[in-house]
Order: sequence, then structure tokens, then C-alpha cells
Amino acid sequence: MPPTSADRSAAPNVWSRLDQLVAATPPSRDRYIDFLRAASIVAVVFGHWIIGIVDWGDGVIVVRSAVGLTPWMWLGTWFLQVMPVFFFVGGYANAVALRRARERGAGTVWFLRTRIGRLLRPSVVFVAFWAVVQVVMHVADAGAPTSPRFGGFVVLRGVRPPGQTLPFGPLWFLAVYAAVVVLSPATIALHRRFGWWVPAAFCAGAVAADLIGFVGGHPGARWANVAFVLLLPHQLGHAYADGSLVALSRRVYWAMVAVGLGGLVALTNPLLFTPFGERRFAWFPGIGHYPRSLLGTGVEQVSNAHPPTLCYLFAGIWTVGGVMLLRPPLTRWLGRRGPWKATIAVNLRVMTIFLWHMTAYLVAIVLLWPLHLGREQTPSVRWWLERVVWLAVPAMVLVGITAVVGRFERAPRRAAT
Repeated sequence: MPPTSADRSAAPNVWSRLDQLVAATPPSRDRYIDFLRAASIVAVVFGHWIIGIVDWGDGVIVVRSAVGLTPWMWLGTWFLQVMPVFFFVGGYANAVALRRARERGAGTVWFLRTRIGRLLRPSVVFVAFWAVVQVVMHVADAGAPTSPRFGGFVVLRGVRPPGQTLPFGPLWFLAVYAAVVVLSPATIALHRRFGWWVPAAFCAGAVAADLIGFVGGHPGARWANVAFVLLLPHQLGHAYADGSLVALSRRVYWAMVAVGLGGLVALTNPLLFTPFGERRFAWFPGIGHYPRSLLGTGVEQVSNAHPPTLCYLFAGIWTVGGVMLLRPPLTRWLGRRGPWKATIAVNLRVMTIFLWHMTAYLVAIVLLWPLHLGREQTPSVRWWLERVVWLAVPAMVLVGITAVVGRFERAPRRAAT
């Protein structure tokens, strides 16, 4: 439903700016990339809110994943794991931004400063807010001390270290993505020189890292896949930016889907590993094959996400193939005013939404826990019925947070020269 005049008068700047951006969209803009960025972040946000099992005891709030406690939920991680999509979009954006920077006569340093600045501005606000919260909690002796420890001083109270999703989880992803941005001038140069050989090399490197890590008994080698696996969709984004991926036939995209999903099925079932006998249980304790979930579950000893495995690589392959298959119909759909306006609205605050979504979830826990909501420790019927509440309340909180801190996402205006 279009906004009424009352709505517009209540928030004239928001609606007028969106209308201006819609009207000013050039025909050459790739709306599909903007949609993928917005959709992937929204999927991450709602995914984290849906699968959370809350544990608040002894002065510490922890959120665990329901995926490892629900027999069939792993399948959702195959089709809703959007991290490859985000890196794919990043590969496109970095390639286009670097090309435009050089067309304007700016160098690589300017490109990196601009791209990293877009990550740092809202991140600094987020970190500063939580630093103040933690100082207040220390002074008030609120919440149990957790970690990390420096000498006799405990940094955090009431929540776990940044590796936990609540509320600091977004920071580790941004740190990884910032490293990818720094590497992007090199990956773009590699794409221009070697083309499709680069993603092929990443695939080979991922195979080698898992073989050495699992079969060879050197688990540290698996961390090389942080580069090989995450850079693969980023490299495919470079190919999208120069048109070489778009030029491929739909048969290739269908082949990517088949190879990706086929690889996932093969690696996560016993048939492929049964010929290796009991040794497979040394490689994959307790199951004898790769775990099925693409997210860490806290239940299995091996995770497909930390560090990424070949399963994650295959997920990236099939996801990018699927994205390319959906491109024509969704591009036509985004030509309509409503979907495009919604896409712009999310993209205007995409970093703020991502950074603060688990803070909004934490606020929802503080509000709902006294009402005896969120106390189920297994995915029971009541837990599932509560999902509506655990989507609606954090969403309302996040809207409020975004209205307050969203302006820090925009670059400060410079005086005209």
C-alpha cells in the first residue's frame, strides 16, 4: 500500500529521499545486484532470529543454534546460506568501484580508503556503544564476568566473546570482508590476467586444504579455506562485473546448481567414505562424513563453517548458479516501483541493519524473558509457536535502532571544490 499523506508528513525526509532515489535511478544500474545485497542481509537477520535458542543463567545470556537439535533443519542451511551471495555481490561492487576510481584518476589507496571507510564508520559507532555498555556493567557489577581476560581484568560481562553471535557476531564477518576488500585489487588483477583459471585454482586449493586437514591429520591446513572458499564467489563477482559470467549459457548455470548440490549430497552421506573403513571416523568423528549443516551446530565435532570446508565451496557454486538463473525474472520484477523502492530502503541502511540486528535480538530477550518467553531449550511446539514473537519484537527494536544510528552509515558531505 502506498504511503498516505499523513505518513509522508510524519517522515517527509525518508519518503521524499526514497522517491528521489527511485526517480534518479539510471537505466544502466544493475538493480539485481542491489536486490541480492539487500536480500542476503535480510536473510541473515531473520535466519539468526529464527534459529536462536536462548539460555540466560548465572548472569550470562547465550544464544545457541536450533539447527543441531532439529533433525531436518540442516536442509535449510543448504538453501538459505547467503554468505556466498554477499561475497559474490562484493566481488562485483569492488570490481566496479576500482574501475570507476581509475577512470577518475584516483589510485588504489583512494579506492581502499573509500571502501574500508564504508565498513568502519558504522562499525566504530557499534563498538563505541558496546564499550560504554560494558563500562556501565562493570561499574554496576551487573552480569557475570566472561572473557577475554587480560591479567586479572575480565573485558566482557553478561555476554560471551566476539565469536558468539550475540551481540558481536557481525564483527568477525566484517573483519573477514575488510580483508577481502584489501585483497580485491590483487584478485581483480588476477581475474583480468587469468580469467576462469583463478576460480579453478581456488577450487583445487580448497580440495588440497581439506585433504591435508582431514586425511593428512593437519587440521591447521583447513584454515587456508577461509581464503579459497570465500574468495571463490568473490571472484565470480568479478566475472559478473565484466560480463563474462553473464555471457555464459543457462546450461552452465544449471550445471553449477547440479555440481554444487550433487557435491553436497556426496560429501554429507556415508556412500563416498564407506570404502575407507574406520579411518573415516578419525577424519569426521562420530559421523564418518562431512556434517550436513552448513552452520556450526555446537553438536558435531566438525563444522562446515569454521573454517569453511568443501561443503561450503559446493554451496557457493550452486548458489551463484541459482542466482544467475533467477536473474532475468527478478530483474524484470525490480523494474516495478514497489520492489525497487524497498530494495533501495534496505540498501540505505544495510550495514546498520547487519551490525545491530543481534543487539535488537538481545533487547528483545531482556524484554521477553520476564514474560517467560524464549525459555524453551529445545525446538518444541511452543518454541516454534514463539517464532512469530521472536521475529516481530526484534524487528521493531531494530527499526528504532536504525532510525537513531543509521545516519552514521552515510559518508560525511564534503565541501565542493
